[in-house]
Amino acid sequence: MNAVNAVAEERPIDRWFASYSGDHRNATNQSIHVIAVPAILWSVIALLWCIPVPITWFTAGLWAALAMFAAWMFYYRASRALGLGMLVVFVAMSWLTRWLSLRYGLQTLLYAAIAVFVVAWIAQFIGHKIEGKKPSFFTDLTYLLIGPAWVLSKLYRKLGWKY
Repeated sequence: MNAVNAVAEERPIDRWFASYSGDHRNATNQSIHVIAVPAILWSVIALLWCIPVPITWFTAGLWAALAMFAAWMFYYRASRALGLGMLVVFVAMSWLTRWLSLRYGLQTLLYAAIAVFVVAWIAQFIGHKIEGKKPSFFTDLTYLLIGPAWVLSKLYRKLGWKY
């Protein structure tokens, strides 16, 4: 395959990952991201889960479900394999969030989500301080969606799976 065909076959997700990876070359920063990005994703899902639902027949989690569906559509359009992986991630995080809300109540879930969100973002900024580069989302908010898929793609590569 020549260079022209390689460029023509490059997908938008590959360009996103290449750019995102450019801001995440330091091994320590990458390790922080592998932990903090999923933690932030879960905390956002949990925070959305805690928003009251005006429809009385619908249970908690409506806003989280809508946000996850919108994000999943983005991932699935970018890469079917990553989209399916992110669907598994979303389902697992939803089950965890539902279990926590039923077990401990929405108020405790809210406090836990806020704590995880704050601590994980502090870790992210420490990682970027170590890296010496600003977070990617400062240049484009889409990188807030790219981060979770980038972490998942690292797992795919480790398992030898294509995305």
